[in-house]
Amino acid sequence: MSAALPSRREELKELWKLALPIAIAQAGQSLMSFVDTAVVSRAGTQALAAVGLSTAVFFAVSSFAMGLMMGVDPLVSQAFGAGNARRARGLLWQGSYLAVIVGLALAVPLMVVPRMLPLFGVDFAELPEVRDYLDWRAPSLPLLLLFMTSRSYLQATAFTRPLVVATVVANLFNLGADIVFVFGGEVLPAWCGPLRLIPAMGVKGSAIATLLCCVLQWGLVAWAVRKVKVPGGVPSVRPVRADILQGLRVGLPIGLHIAAEVGVFSLAGVLARWLGPESMSAHQIAISYGSLSFTVAVGIGNAGGVRVGWAVGARNTPQARLSGLMAFASGAVFMSMSGLLFALFPRPLAHLMGTPPEVMSLVVPMLMVCAVFQISDGVQGVGAGVLRGAGETRFTFVANMVGHYLVGLPVALMLGFGLKLGVVGIWWGLCAGLTSVALALFWRFKRQSSGTFQPLEA
Repeated sequence: MSAALPSRREELKELWKLALPIAIAQAGQSLMSFVDTAVVSRAGTQALAAVGLSTAVFFAVSSFAMGLMMGVDPLVSQAFGAGNARRARGLLWQGSYLAVIVGLALAVPLMVVPRMLPLFGVDFAELPEVRDYLDWRAPSLPLLLLFMTSRSYLQATAFTRPLVVATVVANLFNLGADIVFVFGGEVLPAWCGPLRLIPAMGVKGSAIATLLCCVLQWGLVAWAVRKVKVPGGVPSVRPVRADILQGLRVGLPIGLHIAAEVGVFSLAGVLARWLGPESMSAHQIAISYGSLSFTVAVGIGNAGGVRVGWAVGARNTPQARLSGLMAFASGAVFMSMSGLLFALFPRPLAHLMGTPPEVMSLVVPMLMVCAVFQISDGVQGVGAGVLRGAGETRFTFVANMVGHYLVGLPVALMLGFGLKLGVVGIWWGLCAGLTSVALALFWRFKRQSSGTFQPLEA
């Protein structure tokens, strides 16, 4: 007989107890790029455009890798739900091996892609700075994936405090390192001594700061993982081919879905650059705000996914349905508040990022568009998380391909170039795609949870 379901209020309390630290950790990843943009914007429009283009390329490649690693999430949470902590620890080790393999393999394209752009007629003035940035950002990819694997394990154990500590420490370090490496040690007071000798490195310095932050962040969570006790003893740490392939099989559709989603935003950035460096800069500032709010929704989705995974592992579908629906509601409410903030204060938010005067007229209307699609963005972000917790990953990929590339992209091209609305029109196309995906994922979870969920390792 299944245990009695908690009330909605109790479920929301438990969800947010888990979601808040996960959301902080998730937001911390975007906050690094946000700070990079805010600091580099003080170095001029070309430097800002270089960071924007570099970020687009980095996430176009790394998003697939990060999605692959999310295949560890449902496996670990369902193992804990089934009461098998030893199996969950073993999956952590196998996921770490997968992280190193994937991270090293995809770090190479990150360094090669910007060198190939001129072959396709892309010869922007900021390309040398883009190459410098990605040469130093690429080595951070394996570290980022290792951090994500450890994060999956810690959030599945509900031991989330180390995630918050690592995020706060890394971001404080990133802010200081960004300022010093971008503008040089001369900005420091005299008592800093040898640090004042650090030369100004511009865009490259921003990438170096982020690389060092990834080292620090992963080191902190890896130390925390060692503190988690495993009943029955720690399993073997040797690579297990079957487990690595299982993680790859579950994670592949997630990787493709995230690559599709991030890819369309990266493509929007490239299209914006064709309209001029001002449009690219405006896109980068707006996407920095949109990404920051979205990471909280993803954090709620991850927490909902953990709770859904626990319930599926325990073969309790009614609990899984309740956890998922409460996550949807929480994501929609939070993103509504975020959209209201963007709609009421677009100009102050633009000034906060140090927006150059020639870019301001584009950023303000783009933040208004961003306000409109906040609810859709939140619902689809949460939907991907709760479906992932249930082990349902293929549908999410299909929904993103159809929504973004058969709905969103054609609308973006028509409005941005056909009707001459420029970068604002491109963003309205993104809004249409996100809304299509959100509706599809909510429908899928409602339909699947009306039946019976089966664990991935049943």
